[in-house]
Amino acid sequence: MTINIHTVHFEADGKLIDHIEHKVQKLANHHDRVMKVDVFLKLDNVMHQIKDKIAEIRVKIPRRELFVKQSTKSFEESFDLAVDSMLVQIKRVKEKQFA
Repeated sequence: MTINIHTVHFEADGKLIDHIEHKVQKLANHHDRVMKVDVFLKLDNVMHQIKDKIAEIRVKIPRRELFVKQSTKSFEESFDLAVDSMLVQIKRVKEKQFA
């Protein structure tokens, strides 16, 4: 599984990167054929001084590409909500495969 972390309009610290990598490993525990995970962290509305933190996750599995997007006031919270949503999608896909 390949993990790519992209940041837009800021530099992520090591603690945030470690948090993301640790949580992304959980996705592989729920589906054994996860090929690639792209994580995008963005600051929204930088010009207007309203700094929403956006986390987007794109997961590539054979014949499918799953995507979620969450926005809150912290990157950790946005990412955690996005991972939870992605786990629901992965479980749904896996149930359909074996149904």
